[in-house]
Amino acid sequence: MRPRASHIRAAVVCILVAAGLSGCGMFSRHSPQDCMERAMYFESNRSSRDGMIAVGSVVMNRVESGQYPRSVCGVVGQRGQFAPGVMSKKMNPKSLPLVREAARSVLRGERHPLIGNAMFFHAAGYRAGYDNMHYVLVTGGNAFYERRPSDQVTRPVPPAPVEGITGG
Repeated sequence: MRPRASHIRAAVVCILVAAGLSGCGMFSRHSPQDCMERAMYFESNRSSRDGMIAVGSVVMNRVESGQYPRSVCGVVGQRGQFAPGVMSKKMNPKSLPLVREAARSVLRGERHPLIGNAMFFHAAGYRAGYDNMHYVLVTGGNAFYERRPSDQVTRPVPPAPVEGITGG
């Protein structure tokens, strides 16, 4: 029994819809600039330029790692990785000039000088019980860290906060 043309069309539509919803295409209505702004806005709480640059540096570390989607929007829109609603909540226009400048800077190559290879962060006051978190920076209300084998962790607690070292 041969499949009907309507069944084939339905299967093709399902495949295309699934591909469109995958990491890279799910938020195609957003530009890389918009996605970076959203990550910075919702994750750093607009607390400092350093905090926004550090969040943007983590996004770019993930994009370049090969372990995450290869686009800014793919990384920022990945389920469960960034603040709930990061791609859909409204942003306050009054806060956007600094956010836009910081996002533009990161997309042009600026990185926080202390972020290194960190691809993770959490609120600075949060204390996780894992032994594989090597902390590199606290800024903008977040603690940034690399995941390492526990015998290679040399800074298991977040360092003192640092502000005011990024340009702009």
